[in-house]
Amino acid sequence: MAQQAYMEETDNGGSGPERQSSRFRRLLERLLTGWRGDPRIWRRGLVVAALALVLALVMLVHSRIPNRIGNLGSLIETFLPWLGLFVPVLLVLGVVRKSATALIAVLLPAVVWLNLFGGLLTDKTGSGGDLTVATHNVNADNPDPSGTARDVAASGADVVALEELTAGAVPTYEKALAATYRYHSVQGTVGLWSKYPLTAVRPVDIKLGWTRAMRATVATPEGQLAVYVAHLPSVRVKMEAGFTARQRDKSADALGEAIADEPLQRIVLLGDLNGTMNDRALNAVTSQMRSTQGAAGSGFGFSWPASFPMARIDQILVKGVEPESSWTLPETGSDHLPLAARVKVDTSS
Repeated sequence: MAQQAYMEETDNGGSGPERQSSRFRRLLERLLTGWRGDPRIWRRGLVVAALALVLALVMLVHSRIPNRIGNLGSLIETFLPWLGLFVPVLLVLGVVRKSATALIAVLLPAVVWLNLFGGLLTDKTGSGGDLTVATHNVNADNPDPSGTARDVAASGADVVALEELTAGAVPTYEKALAATYRYHSVQGTVGLWSKYPLTAVRPVDIKLGWTRAMRATVATPEGQLAVYVAHLPSVRVKMEAGFTARQRDKSADALGEAIADEPLQRIVLLGDLNGTMNDRALNAVTSQMRSTQGAAGSGFGFSWPASFPMARIDQILVKGVEPESSWTLPETGSDHLPLAARVKVDTSS
């Protein structure tokens, strides 16, 4: 009986959190045992160390990776933040291999990644601003355009840009947004809705042969603001051709020229650029404008795909106005997430 009671007591006593803690301690001790006084810690893990150096180099010189072969540079830049996921993997491999060389080498990609993206990890959101803008690629196959329009209007935006509008869906969006936005214009497959008067509305030629960009002057209470709406051509990753983005790149150059020639000093660009701020192919646009997410957002603000956002290919960019806050809106019936930003148009004070 005493033996049975002893067995029951040890079985019950060792089945809780204490047993799990004990197992973790033993595993940790096993991993750390043998480090001290072992000269092989500098010779082991050379492959892991080499991979860490390659990872650091790719992130450090990403802008020099050529686009001649399948636009490889732009492809890497599109998903550049995700390369940071390899850092903890290499760190674990270095610990398992008991390699001091590997662990020291892993510090290099960690430092490079933090230098590139560490600023996005902090919350830079402010409480000021005098104008809220929003943009959304609503998706041509959206099953609920009315609901999508109501969701975007509920953001409280003063100016809303919509992309990928179909001729059949335009009346639905117009009806759903009419009560909130008195002024609007649709040019081709893009549209702009505003609480303030629109003038000088015109399509913008981005070298496609049909209209996927427009420009308007918005008469805000703080002064005139040039608002551009653009939907650059889509890109694809193909086994035989790589990252096919030639038409997108050509349109980005044309859009950059139009913005550079804009006579107004205060400019906002809203739209789906099918590229990130890291992609050098968009330099004609991004070199002269600021990202509201980068300047006044919290986190990366990924917008696509909506089910599991992996890249911020939808953008709110500004020139001559001050970003105060930037955020993503809840998922709608589209495969993109809508974006919103609060900006200060009157920067005189």
